[in-house]
Amino acid sequence: MKKFAILLFVAMTALSVKAQVYVGGSVTWWHSEDIDATIFALNPEVGYNLNEKWAVGGVLTFAHSKLDEGKYNAFGLAPYARYSYYENKVVRLFVDGGFGFSTQKIKGSDSVNGFELGFKPGIAVKLNNKFSLVAKCGFLGYRDDYMATDSGYGFNFTSEDLSFGFHYEF
Repeated sequence: MKKFAILLFVAMTALSVKAQVYVGGSVTWWHSEDIDATIFALNPEVGYNLNEKWAVGGVLTFAHSKLDEGKYNAFGLAPYARYSYYENKVVRLFVDGGFGFSTQKIKGSDSVNGFELGFKPGIAVKLNNKFSLVAKCGFLGYRDDYMATDSGYGFNFTSEDLSFGFHYEF
């Protein structure tokens, strides 16, 4: 395990020398009085800029919810390819295309596995050379029981698909 940790540290250091690695993510906490539900989600993200237009990365998700019916935990992994189609000195518009896998366990029930395949548009606002605020809104694609969402396909542009986060570029 120590060798793996050292190898990971050396790899991250080597990649960060070229200022192409970024880390970030988002956090969600929501309580709904209507259905007496509390939701917490942690979404760390790491990526690598291949060039000025293309990047690859992934989001790891942990979610916990407490509902009237009980509690559930969910985990997800969503790798993506990012294409930046517009950029000026402050704003960058991009679209993430990728897939995601999730598993969720409701207390007292069997696990439910799901996946998604699609596109998510986003915007990054550069605050300085290293730090950017990032927002993603919408989804175009197919989902099957992914992170407690209904199965189906189409375009969804609602506040439920809105996320705010940050990126720090090494």
